Amino acid sequence: METHERRLVLEQLTSSEAQLLKLVDGLTPKQWSFQETPERWSIAGNIEHLILFEDFITGVIAKTIEESPEPDKKTLASPKEPLVLGLANSRSTRFTAREVVRPSGKWPDTAEMVAELQKSRARSIAFASQTQADLRSHFFPHISFGDLDCYQWLMVLGRHSARHALQIEQIKADPSYPAA
Repeated sequence: METHERRLVLEQLTSSEAQLLKLVDGLTPKQWSFQETPERWSIAGNIEHLILFEDFITGVIAKTIEESPEPDKKTLASPKEPLVLGLANSRSTRFTAREVVRPSGKWPDTAEMVAELQKSRARSIAFASQTQADLRSHFFPHISFGDLDCYQWLMVLGRHSARHALQIEQIKADPSYPAA
């Protein structure tokens, strides 16, 4: 990973974590569990999803970089960079989460859930800080974008968190959102 790429990934990971932590600080149980509609996730559901997604993606990255590189795919992945970078801003496009990363109430204690979010993000930051793997030559598919390289997947982690921060802001702006 180039120095500027590492710096960008680390900035995305740290800033999106800070944004999320600020948004959930001091929430009441009713605020954590409020849903705009029955089919929409609560703030707790969003945070659980982020933990599950982060652990899933970092696991796939670790497995993928152990496999043979596929440098012939580089030309197909590079045009997808704007899609990855724009992920947080494109709230009009909805994605259906894989079953494995859908919230199920795994952390009913919100303090434990926030601590788990921080642990997951700390592992991602440590990996991004230290890896010497050729992330640009290892690929796995996104559900909508197709093959992304492992560097792009690290960027997805940060942008995905920022996207859900916007969703949490939307929940908090709902007229029926409970007062503190």
